[in-house]
Amino acid sequence: MAKSKEQPLKIGLYLSYFLIVIVFLFPLFWVASVSLKTQAELFQVPPSLWPTSWQFDNYLHVLQTTPVLTYLWNSLRLVVLTVLFTLFIALPAAFALSRFKMQGKNAFLLAILMTQMISAVVISIPLYRLFASWELLNNFMLILAIYVAVVLPLATIFMKNYFDTLPEQMDEAAIIDGCTRWQILTKILLPVARPGIISVVILVAVQSWSQFVIPFILIDDANLYPVSVGVVNLQSTQAQITTHYLAAGSIMSIIPVIILFLLLQKYIVGALTAGAVKG
Repeated sequence: MAKSKEQPLKIGLYLSYFLIVIVFLFPLFWVASVSLKTQAELFQVPPSLWPTSWQFDNYLHVLQTTPVLTYLWNSLRLVVLTVLFTLFIALPAAFALSRFKMQGKNAFLLAILMTQMISAVVISIPLYRLFASWELLNNFMLILAIYVAVVLPLATIFMKNYFDTLPEQMDEAAIIDGCTRWQILTKILLPVARPGIISVVILVAVQSWSQFVIPFILIDDANLYPVSVGVVNLQSTQAQITTHYLAAGSIMSIIPVIILFLLLQKYIVGALTAGAVKG
């Protein structure tokens, strides 16, 4: 009897999941469909969901006539370096916040969380005025530093919470064996925390790849645009660029993120459920 009552509930739950997936995936599907249409189909009334003839040449046109590869390379450099510098700072900081007893730690954690409430728009305008007065616009290292500062609080809190799930008995056993605090972090905890680290890599990479406001305001050299800004400015590079080419450029800009997520998605679940010792 109980099973018969649970069945409609499960069906409704899965239907709601399906509808949510459709809502989130439909814009991506529509952009992909537009990227494969001819120019005439863009103005078809009523619009068609599927292109009548799949125009993969649209992607070739974008590659040959726009600097989209330069934009992708700029984004790749920013993302890789942001991930590396963020991990270099966040892992020791998270370890200290998780393991060390310190006065005012809760207030410090609250301050870190509050920084996540600050919009990138709020900091970009003052930074633009500051950098412009110092003639430091288009400075790659300063842009990188801002990227790291934006994602660092999230990465630190995430890894701190993950380290909290690892039993302190591991630290105590390592200290008995003569390990220093640094060796405990690098040789004991980091190998066990690999799912959490990879999850942080995914979160930081996706957030950095999609960052728009900061580079849009602080970069005015088209050769330094990341792909998030470059695709928006694609229309101004050539007079013949139209919506289907913009859609093709947009799809190319999100393919690296999709590949990264598909390859490493299992570690997100692992980061949320795994621990060093269970039971």
